[in-house]
This record gives sequence, C-alpha cells and structure tokens, in this order.
Amino acid sequence: MKKAMSAFRYWLDSTQVSLTIFVIADQLDDTFFCDWLSDLLNSHPQITIGCHGLTHRCWSAYPQDEQGFLAALVEADVKLHQFAKDQWRPWFRAPAGYIAPWMAPVIANAGFELDSSVNHSWLTRKKAGPWKDWNAVNKALKDSGLRSMPWLTKFGLPTCGPALSIFPLSINAKYGWKKLGPAVLPDEAEATVYWHILDHGRKNGTWKPPLNLG
Repeated sequence: MKKAMSAFRYWLDSTQVSLTIFVIADQLDDTFFCDWLSDLLNSHPQITIGCHGLTHRCWSAYPQDEQGFLAALVEADVKLHQFAKDQWRPWFRAPAGYIAPWMAPVIANAGFELDSSVNHSWLTRKKAGPWKDWNAVNKALKDSGLRSMPWLTKFGLPTCGPALSIFPLSINAKYGWKKLGPAVLPDEAEATVYWHILDHGRKNGTWKPPLNLG
C-alpha cells in the first residue's frame, strides 16, 4: 500500500492534474493514511475530497435501510468535511458502485449534491438495486435533485476501476480512455473516469492511468 501511495504522489507531483479523491471516512482513523492525505491536500490545493461512504458497505446489496444509510452518510460527511475543509465537495460515490433507487433521496437528504456511482453496463446491472435497472437509478437521482455523473463505458462495457486491469476488459477500457479529450470542469463533463490509488502499485510502481494529458 505504501508503494502505491508513493507512486501516486509522484505521478500527481509530475502531472499537477486536478481530481477528486473519494475517501472512505473510516480510513481517517489510520494515522499513516490521515497524515499522508493531509500533506497531499496541503501541497496540492487543486485536489478535492468526496465521500466513498463511512465504511465500504455496499448498501444496495443488503435489505433496504434508509435510517442506517442516512446515519452513516451524515457521520461520513461531518468527518470528511472537517478534515478537508475548503477542499471538501458534497459528492458521493457508492462503494463498488452499488446504488439502488431507494438510496437517492437519502443521499440528497444527507446534503450531497452530486452522485458518481452509476455504471451503465449490462455487466454491472446487479449493482443497480432490486430491478437491476440503471435507468431507474438515474430517475431516482434526478427526482431527488441530485446531479448524476456516471462512469465512462465503451461498447456497453465498464472502463473504470477493476476494468482497467481485468483482461480482456482492460483492452476496451484503455481504448475508451485514450479517446477522451483533455480534462474539463465538472459542469462541462458528461462522464467520469476513476481508478484506485492502489492501482499505482501495479507494474512495480510504474502504472499510471491512461489519460490524455497532452
């Protein structure tokens, strides 16, 4: 893990890209991670922090629990906001992309403004709640007043996260990323791409996201 974090820091220092790190709030209880992230934010004011949950619980994979989900979101919001201060963004990304329609109004009630959980692929429909329908999730997000920033897909296949390293999805994923233009502001974006900081530990610390940074 330390190798990946060091490699990510080196990549960030060399590229100076702007990005949002979605953090599991309970990770701040780890002193090493907390100190590392604090230093990263202090030295990179263009970096912002979003919420990846209080823990990595995939709420839509369990029986519906609005009160439990709301309590976890509020606790995570307070914890992350106090830590990141002005670099906090009220943006949510569900752990492993598990988000059901019932979760949308809860996310909005917790004070979040944007959701980045939807993965429009037939391979991931089981993560979209009991109906296994991403359109139903999108409608619920819209009805709740939340902006949805879905993940990039290509040819109906996922391109983010594990898809970057799982063959043959990785071929399609890298192709899709390389076809992206330069980065734009969130208000101008139509989709989002994401990877894990731990990915930077691949290839003996030489891995980097296939972004067009020209």
